[in-house]
Amino acid sequence: MHAALYLRVISLQFSSAINLNLKHFSMRVNIFNQIHKGLRALLYETSLLLQQTDFSDGKEMKDAVERVMLVANLFDDHARHEDKFILPAIQGFEPSIVDAFEQEHITDTHLTRALKDSLQAIQMASPLVRIEMANELGKTFIQFMVFNLEHMAKEENILNKILWRYYSDEEILAIQKNILASLSPWSAAAGSRWIMRGLNNPEIVRWLRSVEDSAPEAVFKKLFVTAESELPAHRFRQLLEALTERVMVA
Repeated sequence: MHAALYLRVISLQFSSAINLNLKHFSMRVNIFNQIHKGLRALLYETSLLLQQTDFSDGKEMKDAVERVMLVANLFDDHARHEDKFILPAIQGFEPSIVDAFEQEHITDTHLTRALKDSLQAIQMASPLVRIEMANELGKTFIQFMVFNLEHMAKEENILNKILWRYYSDEEILAIQKNILASLSPWSAAAGSRWIMRGLNNPEIVRWLRSVEDSAPEAVFKKLFVTAESELPAHRFRQLLEALTERVMVA
């Protein structure tokens, strides 16, 4: 069975199997929530940027190309971490599902290569054909975006359930800790920026409090600065109020 179809069938089976226990599962650690919300925000904003870019303007084209390259690199980095840390954790329990996701990652690699090829082509194109190349870039990006949105949804609907079935929250958090420790400084900084843009305020408050409780003060301050720079003013004020409430109660 084709990998995508197999995962679709498995997804429906898992959804049906847990309908009676949603309250329990909703309280479990979701290892994908933060990074996937950040990656979706990156996809959405980049799609809009490409639609609005005037590719006859050198500066606008440069900004769009850099953003799309960021998308390609962050998603490539994300897939490598899943291949290294998450899929091996379920290999012994659900090898056929691991194989299906590995096949999808191969497809994703091909889409990433096509995206980078399109970026290279538009940068080498003469002004006369640049608009046509921009249209091709847009189409290639949409293919990449649609595939990855569907792929992330499958991960959340299938892999989460498998992790919850075989691992405790403490063990899942240990996997997440290993992933975070393996991030390059570039990946950690870029990922944090887009995660901050993708989360709602209660999620950001929990994130900041968790970092404050478990990481060096410098790490918390850096994340706090990211929040200040990435959030709209009214949301940052709400964030400050929530964090201040904790200090006052303590």
